[in-house]
Amino acid sequence: MSYAHPEVLTDTQWVADNLNSGKIRIAEVDYDPRSNYSLGHIPGAVLFDWKKDINDPISRNILSKQACQQLLQKAGLDNDTTLILYGDFNNWFAAFAFWVFKYYGYGDVRIMNGGRKKWLIEDRPVNKEIPQYSKGNFNASDADNSIRVFLDHVKDSLEKISENAVAMVDVRSPKEFSGEILAPPEYPTEHAQRGGHIPGAKNIPWSQAVNDFDGTFKSTDELKRIYESNGITPTKEVIAYCRIGERSSHTWFVLKYLLGYPNVRNYDGSWTEWGNMINNSIEK
Repeated sequence: MSYAHPEVLTDTQWVADNLNSGKIRIAEVDYDPRSNYSLGHIPGAVLFDWKKDINDPISRNILSKQACQQLLQKAGLDNDTTLILYGDFNNWFAAFAFWVFKYYGYGDVRIMNGGRKKWLIEDRPVNKEIPQYSKGNFNASDADNSIRVFLDHVKDSLEKISENAVAMVDVRSPKEFSGEILAPPEYPTEHAQRGGHIPGAKNIPWSQAVNDFDGTFKSTDELKRIYESNGITPTKEVIAYCRIGERSSHTWFVLKYLLGYPNVRNYDGSWTEWGNMINNSIEK
């Protein structure tokens, strides 16, 4: 069975065959470009630095509509340009950028299945050249809040979880979910004040959706078994969260685009917000 929206995924061979296409732009999205993009990237790929480019420099928020428009225009993107995203950590941050760009109305944006990991495994070409493109004319749309939730909505949803109207999926590791650790091992100092999880949430680590050997997404049947067996079904509103919203955007992508769930939203405030708020309910 094919994915619900196969058009949002592309494979490494297709990217390799279309490196010189004028209507395609490739972008690597990294948490740490120094250990990834700067050491070599897909020829012609621009860099979107997750910290500097996709987040607001002052507030705890994603970049603004205007900043998103400027970022994509600087990368040479028009409204009809096909944007291919890939990155480190099996596309954690590429998925976050995909979610942000959809939030501001970008049309044809896709994820390269397997990300940077698969490209390197296949020994495909990389270089260190920093490309420069003519300014594009992409116009960002107003924010699409049908794919995003904020703290108050999550609080209001707690009662609906017990009524089976809402499913909350915590995509962090089991030790984060239980409160045994406060942050993932990769970022031990970036944590909330308290550990645990949002009451009623199901723990389905984001990594269960990908194949370990090359970072590609698992098949439709495998993905359906993973989520539906835990009560994450398409009949419910599904809210995904993690620590800061990047891993949960990966699960959001899987549920919305690969499985075709009609109502999936990313809570990017995630545990960093929930675990720091006074009087928030927590389970361990």
